[in-house]
Amino acid sequence: MEARFNGLQCPLKPASRPHPSRFARPLTVQRPDKDSAISTDALFGNLTRTRNVILPTPVRNWLNTGRGLLAGFIVVHLVFLVFAASLSLRGEAFSDTFIYREWAMAGFNDANLTGGPSPWVYPILALIPMAIAGVAGPGPFFFLWVLMTTLLNAWALLKLTERGRNTSAIPAGWWWLVFTFLMGWLGFARVDGLTAPLVLVALAYGVQRPFVASVLLAIGTWVKVWPAAIMLALFAVVKNRLLVVLAGIAATAGVVALAAALGSVPKLLNFLTQQGDRGMQLEATFTTPWLWLSVLNVGGSRMYMNTDINSMQVDGPGTAMMSVLMQPLLVLAALLVAGLTFWALHNGKQHKVAGGVDRTELLLAGALTLATAFVVFNKVGSPQFMVWLGPAVAVGLAHSWREWRIPALMLIAIAVATYFIYPLFYDALSHNNPWMALVLTIRNVLLVVLFLWSVRRLYSLGKKTAVPAPALKET
Repeated sequence: MEARFNGLQCPLKPASRPHPSRFARPLTVQRPDKDSAISTDALFGNLTRTRNVILPTPVRNWLNTGRGLLAGFIVVHLVFLVFAASLSLRGEAFSDTFIYREWAMAGFNDANLTGGPSPWVYPILALIPMAIAGVAGPGPFFFLWVLMTTLLNAWALLKLTERGRNTSAIPAGWWWLVFTFLMGWLGFARVDGLTAPLVLVALAYGVQRPFVASVLLAIGTWVKVWPAAIMLALFAVVKNRLLVVLAGIAATAGVVALAAALGSVPKLLNFLTQQGDRGMQLEATFTTPWLWLSVLNVGGSRMYMNTDINSMQVDGPGTAMMSVLMQPLLVLAALLVAGLTFWALHNGKQHKVAGGVDRTELLLAGALTLATAFVVFNKVGSPQFMVWLGPAVAVGLAHSWREWRIPALMLIAIAVATYFIYPLFYDALSHNNPWMALVLTIRNVLLVVLFLWSVRRLYSLGKKTAVPAPALKET
């Protein structure tokens, strides 16, 4: 028999069974991007098909451009800017900006306040955007606050996508916009919304520009403390850790100089002590058992408003002891995660090819794990804390979409649940509504799952993996 291939006549020999010794034993190598324990390909395949049904191909192609992303940014932020303008024209504010405005109008002087929390519950740099928003008086305060948040979000999106030139990062930009929209006023009416884009930019600079990233994170820390967790992750993974230390010292020196110029040095560290004696906040992860005791009216557990710090808390058997234990528990969790990050870097350098573990991936995994630890092991647990988790996931999606799609989906679910908790049904939750208690419980369980996923991801980056052997030819 003969067969013709590309004009050549090739005689076909009868098929013969090869002797086993003629071929090497086949090698089974696990795909590095395939998790043997958890396969989510089917889930994300269904989500992709659903998206393709809803959005025609031309629309998807346009949305995946810099102009499409810019249009999305404008639409999302116009919603908040228009609402802020409508309230500001009536001389009103929204949520925590009422308190920020009162502080600014009082010159951040406790003596000029009629009650409520002190402005020094925040680090000193948090007072700067409040002062800027109040520069034209109380009327436009809320609009100027939202405008500042919008400008910072624009900076973050430009850096994330390299001004729209990095098309592979456009989907990550869309995820960030969706997350920002779902978080709503928790991002646009709280200090946390100013620090999140700052941290995103710092992570985008990451291990390539550690000094710049560290300066941004140090500034963010003097605004709302939590960026210190991201700075710890950066310190753990960069080659030249001295740059991180020097950046922190330089930023802190500038803050001390500013405090000295304002005569506020005695209050500089008040934020570390102002909230030390607070109880277990209603939304905190570790408060969940007492939440249900209150809902079921068991053991004298109850919800109450702590007017000194404007916080809804839960009191019951053991809450006082738990409140005391939460601070050392948070510190211990942060140290353990930092140690795991150091281990992953060291072990990865020993056992992996191509120069060791991917330091950018390790930074992002460490940042998400530490940020999640700061939420899960926190006795405060305010709903705006979910904003802290977005920057690492957004930059992670830009770095490796497949690896980061699971936490991205979980965080969208967390954002949706949080939106139902605040602002939609917070009043019902604070009055022992069992359905809202269930929503909060689901949200808190998702936070724990996200933390465990992050820890597992860190471990997998440092775990010893077999290097695929070269293919063997026929002997």
